[in-house]
Amino acid sequence: MTDRQAFGEITVRVAGLSTRRGDNILFRGLDFEISGGEALALRGPNGAGKTTLLLTLAGLIAPEAGQITFDGADSEGAPVLHFCGHQNAVKARLSVHENLNFWAVLNGRTGSAVAAALERVGLGDIAAIDAGHLSAGQGKRLALARLLVSHRPIWLLDEPMAALDSAGDQLIGALLDEHLEGGGLVIAATHDDLPLGDAACGRVLRLGNHS
Repeated sequence: MTDRQAFGEITVRVAGLSTRRGDNILFRGLDFEISGGEALALRGPNGAGKTTLLLTLAGLIAPEAGQITFDGADSEGAPVLHFCGHQNAVKARLSVHENLNFWAVLNGRTGSAVAAALERVGLGDIAAIDAGHLSAGQGKRLALARLLVSHRPIWLLDEPMAALDSAGDQLIGALLDEHLEGGGLVIAATHDDLPLGDAACGRVLRLGNHS
């Protein structure tokens, strides 16, 4: 590892992957490989299977066929990935700080302190207010802060830039660059270009509908 790497070498390998929704095959025979330091943008029309692929990679949906392997993952079974869905999973009656603290307890306090993570995403000044008062963009920032309080090399992100303004796009670009520079990897379903720095390695996988 280099001085800037926070993670050991890890690679996600997908071979012959097929998934369905009801009677419809979303994709079949999907093959790709992505390693630390790389970002993969999943593109395609609505219904192409972008979110389903993320859920399958996260182990939340069983594939119809094929194999997913995480080479370099902790042999003792420590969690290696974050799944951040398009819904922010914010509890409205808890404060901003309490929301993030809940996720830190649930996922493990292996990253930044809660207060530091909230400062990083621009919510430090409103940590005490109820999360139900947040705007859509602030709710997305709170969801992104979960990536910082628990240290995991694989980020699976569903529309990570939804509801963010230009400053939010710059924030997520910085977070992605830092994660990739540390040896992490990112797979993101997005209709937008990922805001990666010039040094980051970005790729695109296009999904289409299959009958």
